[in-house]
Amino acid sequence: MAPRKQPPRAWQRMLSGRRLDLLNPSPLDIELEDIAHGLARVARWNGQTTGDHAFSVAQHCVLVERIVSELRTGLPDRWRLAALLHDAPEYVVGDMITPFKAAIGLDYRELEDRLLGAVYIRFGLPGQLPKNITALIKRADKMAAFLEATRLAGFADAEARRFFIAPRGIPARALREFSRIEPLAPPQAQDNFVARFHALGGE
Repeated sequence: MAPRKQPPRAWQRMLSGRRLDLLNPSPLDIELEDIAHGLARVARWNGQTTGDHAFSVAQHCVLVERIVSELRTGLPDRWRLAALLHDAPEYVVGDMITPFKAAIGLDYRELEDRLLGAVYIRFGLPGQLPKNITALIKRADKMAAFLEATRLAGFADAEARRFFIAPRGIPARALREFSRIEPLAPPQAQDNFVARFHALGGE
C-alpha cells in the first residue's frame, strides 16, 4: 500500500511560538506582538516608495485609523480599533497590490476575510463588522492610499484620483499632518502601532 500523502503545511510559526493555521485560523493563535512585528516589516507598494525605509503596513494602519477618527468624530473606540486592524491579515500573507489580488481571484480574498474575522474576534470585535463601519474604513483606506501614492509612490494627483479617493471631509489641520507622512524604521512603526492599539482600549 502506497504511503498516504501528507496534506501541505498550511500553518506558520510565529515568534510568539503560536502556530497559525491560514486555512482555519483560530483567534486563540493570534497575538498582538506577532501582528505588530509582522506589519512593521511588510512594505506597502511593494517597497516602491521614497525614503530610507519602506512605508510599512503598520504605518498605513495607523494612518487609516486616524483618518477614520477625523471623518467620524465621536466614533466609539472599538470601531477605530477595527480600522487599526483592518489589514492585520497581512502580517502572515503579506501586502499584495490590488491588481495582483484581482488576478488571483476570490480564493485569496476569502482567505484574507477568514484571517481578519479571527483577528477581530481575538480582540473582542465582531467577526463581521457592520456594513456602515466597513464602508467607512474602506473610504479612509482609499484616502490613505491617495496620500501615500502622491507623497511617497510617485503618483501625480490626477493619476491617483483615478484609483483612490482624494481626502475630503477632514479638517485642514489634520490633513496637513497626514500629508507629511514619512517611512519609519520597523521598530518605531511597530511601537506606534502597539501604542495606538492600547490607546484604543485593545487588550
